[in-house]
Amino acid sequence: MHRLIKTTAVVFAGALLLSGCAAGGDSAGGDSASSACETARVAVRGISNGAQNTLATATDAAETVDYLDGLETRVSDVAATVDNEKLTTALGTLSSAIDDAKDYAATLKADVEPDPEALAAAQTKIQEAATAFNTVCAGE
Repeated sequence: MHRLIKTTAVVFAGALLLSGCAAGGDSAGGDSASSACETARVAVRGISNGAQNTLATATDAAETVDYLDGLETRVSDVAATVDNEKLTTALGTLSSAIDDAKDYAATLKADVEPDPEALAAAQTKIQEAATAFNTVCAGE
């Protein structure tokens, strides 16, 4: 079971790397917006990868929830750097996905295998929110 979780983490991390590379293009709103969007995109990729990888390997509920709290703070920090309602909304969706992942993480117990379906759902929601942000950032 633990092997399945590690495999899932590797698959998600690979998918995120590919989606991050494929999400290139112009952002909504000029050169400075493009630069700000690229900076935000890199931060979102790091946040998303960190959340998914932590969920995949987590055994301590409190520690995982604390880490995810820190990621939510990072999302808020990124939101403070963008001046675009669509991007702000997409970041809100990512923050919400991380908040939902905290609910999952709170159920973790060191001596019990995590629910693989709940883990996959939490990771997928985070990945989809990050991909949606990248799509908005690309101007699509």
